[in-house]
Amino acid sequence: MATAREAVPAAGGDGLVAWAARSGRPQTGGTGRGGLRFVFYGRVSTEDWQDPVTSRARQREQAGALVRGTGRSWRSSSTLGRAGRWRGDGARKPPGWSRSWRIPAGAGTRSWWGSMSGRSTGASTRRWRRLFEHYGVQLWMPEAGGRVDYASEHDEQAMTVLGLSSKREVARTSIRVPTAMAVQAREQGRYLGGRPPFGYRLGDAGPHPKKAHAAWGRRAHRLEPDPETAPVVRWIFAQRLAGHSVARIARALNEAGVPCPSAADLGRNPHRAGVGWALGTVTTILSNPRYTGRQVWNRQRTDKDLADPADVSLGHKSVQRWNLPDGWVISRRPAHEALVCEADYIAAQGVSAARGPSLTGDLAALEKRRYLLAGLLIEPV
Repeated sequence: MATAREAVPAAGGDGLVAWAARSGRPQTGGTGRGGLRFVFYGRVSTEDWQDPVTSRARQREQAGALVRGTGRSWRSSSTLGRAGRWRGDGARKPPGWSRSWRIPAGAGTRSWWGSMSGRSTGASTRRWRRLFEHYGVQLWMPEAGGRVDYASEHDEQAMTVLGLSSKREVARTSIRVPTAMAVQAREQGRYLGGRPPFGYRLGDAGPHPKKAHAAWGRRAHRLEPDPETAPVVRWIFAQRLAGHSVARIARALNEAGVPCPSAADLGRNPHRAGVGWALGTVTTILSNPRYTGRQVWNRQRTDKDLADPADVSLGHKSVQRWNLPDGWVISRRPAHEALVCEADYIAAQGVSAARGPSLTGDLAALEKRRYLLAGLLIEPV
């Protein structure tokens, strides 16, 4: 007579395998009660050129279509600016993350190309993958058609292609925009934005050159002399051409109670004290070629320097530097009314003030002693 234990048939011919399948821990966050749970991640590059509300709604809808029919619960997270606001250092578990949550990104190439798809040396990619894999968090992307399998060679290649595509778009923009701005400044003398130099104010230059912008009512601008500050600029150049030092010019302006540039426009200089004229302020005015009536662009550039040469893993930092005059983009024709003629501007660049309390001699005598390396040698710190 068979015992009760012997009467139980082996499922599929292998009782141990069937038992192990029945005894396994149920998958957390499976399709059981309520379906999968998702946390949405979206990104808006800049609020100056995009409507954050519209962009977020579009990405949210795209992510919703990706997981429609599989999810029930939602959490949202959006970033404004560059991607990577979720720090991937792995120091501690990010708040709200669990193995039962999935992350559908509304715009994968915008949200992850700098982190997940190898924008730099691959350190960011490995960091994010380790973080997600450690906490069992899934990443869903529209470009992948669903969940990204970190161990899949196909998904790895897809992420790499997405990263290269986004990097190519950034590279094209970084070439196209400066080239277009250089042509607009040189051929059209167009005002390209930024703060008007001291002595000028913005004036109307007619409809915007682009037809679409003109149809929206946008207007172009140009520089025009400011009745209150333009005479100050002319006086500064006249004093410099007369042989006065920068320090003497600044001292005379302060003694006369002439408002300095930051004090003359307090609304745009809330971060400055505006207490008086400094040597650097006068030097900046004397070295600005836009007072000749020409539009000049590319006087400054932004370089990427290592944050710490001893530790390249810290990445780069942005540093602004002045370009030499041979790198400037100068308009072919005058673009606005000049405050000083070109000959006087060039002459002012070569003036060297004589030493001593009093000034004697003419301009030719002051220019006799000119040092070719003046201003180019810097004492090491």
